[in-house]
Amino acid sequence: MKVMAICAGRRNGNGEILAKEALCAAQELGAEVELLNLFDYNILPCTGCEDCTMQMGEVAMDPTKKYRGCILKDKDDVDRIIAEMRTCEGIIFAVPTYDLMPSSLYTRLCQRFLAYELSFLLEIGVIDHNPHTVAGLISVGGSMHDWQTLALESLQASMFTMSLSVVDRFMSQRVGRPGNVLLHQDQLDRARKMGENIVKAIQTPVEERTWLGDPNDGVCPVCYSSLVYPGDAHWDGIEFPYECAVCGCGGTLGTNPENGRPMLIIDPENGRVRDRNNDKARAEHLNEIIQTRIGFLQRQGEIQDALKKYRSMKFPTLEIKR
Repeated sequence: MKVMAICAGRRNGNGEILAKEALCAAQELGAEVELLNLFDYNILPCTGCEDCTMQMGEVAMDPTKKYRGCILKDKDDVDRIIAEMRTCEGIIFAVPTYDLMPSSLYTRLCQRFLAYELSFLLEIGVIDHNPHTVAGLISVGGSMHDWQTLALESLQASMFTMSLSVVDRFMSQRVGRPGNVLLHQDQLDRARKMGENIVKAIQTPVEERTWLGDPNDGVCPVCYSSLVYPGDAHWDGIEFPYECAVCGCGGTLGTNPENGRPMLIIDPENGRVRDRNNDKARAEHLNEIIQTRIGFLQRQGEIQDALKKYRSMKFPTLEIKR
């Protein structure tokens, strides 16, 4: 088995220290390990060209067509990074939080994954199996939870496009300066536990895998996210009273009988029909994209005059001489 850690923070910083501690635990349990720091690679931002989803839609409607992948794949290191990730059974992410959310370096990588989205590629037959890779998440910040409120949830939301199943996560707090985490033995121990949990998950049959992190984490019993919002209608009319912003499961608000905290009570009938942990549920998003594009193409003649008007509009901007 092979376990990789991906760090999006400064070299030899707190995130990298925690990632190394987790890898040490995995290595001691027999895993081959490696560490990638994203600062060492050229990662171009997604251009929003939609070429990948348009290709997927075309292949879905005509299987004789070939999927070419991301238009940037030969222009930076992302394709190589993703190919290396696919050689692993477990991946640990250690990402700094500068202002509530994961760092922009991390989001540069994760937002390029749509072109590599496993459930889409399974749907159109480009890939023939799901490797069921597991993941652990570490967010790292100089403050407490109140200044990292979107950190773990944002990291976890990006796992679905990567087709990684999160089995553990934790938030490293009050570690603002490089090496600060070395004063928190409990956090080093927690990182080591994550490494052990990743190996445990890998060694467990897929259908028997369960959450290995803090059982009191979050309010969603499916992904352990803390973000639940009043639901509204999906594109096809499906709607829940409340919905997990991360995994998409729906139901009502209630109380966790184990600890008395608020809890999302999953609708037993169809509460997991939009569960992003499921390949088929995620692939439904491809169907949504296809239907949206078909609807636009059927009516695009209606907007040509307005489109010309807005394209001709010019406003003052900031000019920078290079």
